[in-house]
Order: sequence, then C-alpha cells, then structure tokens
Amino acid sequence: MRQVAALQTDGQQTGGQRDGAESVPRGLVMVSDPDLLDGVLRLAAAAGCELQRVVDTAQARRHWPDAPIVLLDAAAAHRCSEAGLPRRAGVVVVARGEPPPEVWRHAVTVGAEHVVSLPEAESWLVAALTEAVEGSRREGAVLSVVGGRGGAGASVLAAAVAVAAVRHGDRVLLVDCDPLGGGLDLVLGAEDVAGLRWPEIGVAGGRVPATALHAALPAPPVARRGGGELAVLSCDRSAHGPSSAAVTSVLDAGRRGGETVVCDLPRYPTEAAVAALRATDLTVLVVPADVRSCAAAARVAAVLAEHGGALRVVVRGPAPGGVDAEEVARALGLPLLAAMRPEPGLARALERGTPPGRPRGPLATTARTVLAELRTVSGSPVWTSS
Repeated sequence: MRQVAALQTDGQQTGGQRDGAESVPRGLVMVSDPDLLDGVLRLAAAAGCELQRVVDTAQARRHWPDAPIVLLDAAAAHRCSEAGLPRRAGVVVVARGEPPPEVWRHAVTVGAEHVVSLPEAESWLVAALTEAVEGSRREGAVLSVVGGRGGAGASVLAAAVAVAAVRHGDRVLLVDCDPLGGGLDLVLGAEDVAGLRWPEIGVAGGRVPATALHAALPAPPVARRGGGELAVLSCDRSAHGPSSAAVTSVLDAGRRGGETVVCDLPRYPTEAAVAALRATDLTVLVVPADVRSCAAAARVAAVLAEHGGALRVVVRGPAPGGVDAEEVARALGLPLLAAMRPEPGLARALERGTPPGRPRGPLATTARTVLAELRTVSGSPVWTSS
C-alpha cells in the first residue's frame, strides 16, 4: 500500500496532503540517534502521521502542549525534564533493543506514559501514531446498500449516496464488496482514475490508517461543489473479492477517521459481506416495485436480519403492475425509508461515465434521505437535506 506521511522541522515541511483535505494534527519527535529516528519516521509513514521534528527543548516547548503524541529518546527525555517542560499525556520514550535502567529513569522524570523498544514494539507504535492522528475526530458511520434482486440499482444508489455526502462536505469512503459486480469504479466513470483496487492494497487485517488508505485509493472528482472528498475502494475486473478481515479493517479505519463509509454489498452472504454487515449502522435494501422483486427481496431480507442492525427498504419505480411502495414494505415487514421515482436519463448518463446523483432529481433526493437516516441511526451529528 502507498504510505503517506510528512516530516516537518521548524520552518520547513516535506510531504503534504491533497488539495482541500483537512489538516491533521502533527506529533512531536525529538530523537538524536539517526537509526532510531529513521525507524520512528518509517512507522509514522505507515500510520499516516505527520511529525514535527525539533532538535532542542526551546523548539519542543512551542509544540509541547498541542502535539497529539510526543516521541522522545532517552537523551531527549532527560533534557526535556531538566528544562522543566510540564507533564502531559501522550509522551512515549523510544529505544533500540532492551531499555537500560537510565532510560526508565529519564522516562519517569519527564512523565512518559510508555517506554517502547524497537523493533519489538513496532506494531504498538504504529497503532499509537494512528490513534494520535485519528483519535480527535468524530466517529464515522457505516452504511450498507443491498439489492433485493439482481439489477435492483443498489450500486447506483450506493454511489449516489457517496456523491451526496461529498457535496455536503463529508470525507467519504465508498467500498465495493461485490466481486461479481464488475467494479464500482465503473458506476462513477472512474475506471481510469489512478489508485489501488482491492487486489492491490494488500490489507490482511489489523489496524489500517485512514489517511494512508485514502491517499492510496482513486479519488474521482464527483462534485463541483462541496468541501468533501471521496475515495473509492473497488473490486477489479476479476472474481477475487476482499477477505472478511480486510473488509473489517477498512471499515474500522473509515469509522475511526470520522468518515461516511458506504458499502455496496452482494445479495449473497459472502464472508466479506457478513463482515461488512456486522460493522454497519444502517442497511438499505433496494427493491424494484414489482411482485417478483418483492419475492426475491424477502429472501435477502431474511439473511440481512440475521446479522442485526437497522434495516430499511427503498422501493424503486416504475411500478408496471401498480404495486405500491407501502405494500412492498409491508410484505417485507420492513420500515419504508423512501419510494423513489425513476431517474430520467440515468442509464444513458451511466453509459457515458457520469457519476449518478445529479443535484436535483429522485436519486439525489433519496440519497439525502438515506444519509439523514444514517445520521439518526448512528447518532452522528444531524445531516440536513438542504
């Protein structure tokens, strides 16, 4: 996976973020051993954590109160203690190999919460750096969209919800969990946008930094207005989908990063789909307004209900036999979230590679309704449909 980090010293910055991305808090590092410093910077890169490097206590004092995490070697801990820097949370003393007794003494005097040995504690330090970057953000919410039958329009609705959230200013992660769907990037016209797909990202489980994940994925410009940002994790044009552990790690990263995570799930309960459902705040079942679709959706709804979580139905027109959306919802025993009229010109727009969900229209209106319900169910800050 591509890794993103920036190292800063007072007055100089290397690295950076995408245009329009929110600034992330920078940790503080004061380490004089070059080999140890290289190891710390490598781990910060893996965590997507920017570090402000200082070389003396005068520089450290300026950033000491605000840094989400402070990384010191034994010598730096001793100097910071002698300079009278106040005790604070989030101070970590790093050492190479087994720390000798003087390292522990210096750690105690500076008020460090942890003393870690590298390389043994690399996994722990990556997690701590990731938490430092993401811990101050509000927790995100996870939505899953499932079709009641093949061709119900679940992928299109999932993409439209992601576009609507970007227009609202959200940081959005759109996750494709259907390896037989042809690739969700095609729905957005983003098949040629640079970035990694599921077969390439190499996530096997564990903690994934949201910042690094976003930087590695395609980011199609789906909305002319709005300060949000979209990253798409799509299946490739192959039948090999993600593992359940990989899906769990990616959704957890998005939630920790305060993102709106939208998952496009297959109708059949793969291990990856079940993992997504277990992490989902709201599941939306998309059902065309006809009798056969209602019958097929009843079987899908029974599977979804086994995994808990809030479940709502969106009924999509047209209704050639006059089946009412309320009738469909009653037959399925599910709350009706929206009855969606047909979107004029949608099929032609998708063929041209135009992302679904133009600002005005039935699809965009339904997408905003879904987002509002997601906020209600997850307890996130209220999302208005304006």
